[in-house]
Amino acid sequence: MRTALLQSSGHPGSTAANLKVLDAAAGRAAAAGAGVLVTSEMFLTGYAIGDDVARLAEPADGDAADAIAEIAHRHGLAVAYGYPERAGDAVSNSVQLISAEGARLANYRKTHLFGCFEREQFTSGEQPVVQAELNGLRVGLMICYDVEFPENVRAHALAGTDLLLVPTAQMHPFQFVAESVVPVRAFENQMYVAYVNRVGAEGEFEFVGLSTLAGPDGVARARAGRGEELVFADADPDFLAASRAANPYLSDRRPGLYGSLAS
Repeated sequence: MRTALLQSSGHPGSTAANLKVLDAAAGRAAAAGAGVLVTSEMFLTGYAIGDDVARLAEPADGDAADAIAEIAHRHGLAVAYGYPERAGDAVSNSVQLISAEGARLANYRKTHLFGCFEREQFTSGEQPVVQAELNGLRVGLMICYDVEFPENVRAHALAGTDLLLVPTAQMHPFQFVAESVVPVRAFENQMYVAYVNRVGAEGEFEFVGLSTLAGPDGVARARAGRGEELVFADADPDFLAASRAANPYLSDRRPGLYGSLAS
């Protein structure tokens, strides 16, 4: 499945403007044959927007979700987008996957919050593995800091995730995560990982770009630079099956030795 990675910070503070950016990117992605378009973390509203996080937060089935469903259906491709999700009094840092038909397939709430900013603004999610079937692949959802915990990604591997979508807001000086950690996660868990970042200065943060889709061989199929960019790479189920057959990581595990990891 051709996967489009939208490396963009959009227009922080303006949902309407970001929907326009998404619509234009969806058109370009569809024209290039993509089956899914993935945005950065908190793309819908912006990341470093302070108290506007709570003001702009929407339910998973809110107006923005309806607008993105219309975009997905009109362009004929699935969309995974980062946004602040309101559920009652709680606000979560979430990613939602919408099908090419405009149906809501899966919604994930970030389980590992990074730094004081996120802990002040968001409630942690409690469901580590969220998946959906898409174009013959089992697609999993995760957000930024979550992928830096090997237990998180291994849980997806054991649940059969083929392609892990990871909207992110990776900032300086942690670019080694995009450059090194993400390809290793893909290799050690025998899956594709699409890691899609923001770019440029926003509030106190400097986002580093370097969005990538890494394969189960640990090789980056696509790598963005440091600016606004739409990049493409394929998640090939045949290559994935061959790689899993040749690489025994998961079958060679000895879970009985790992009990201390859960404490």
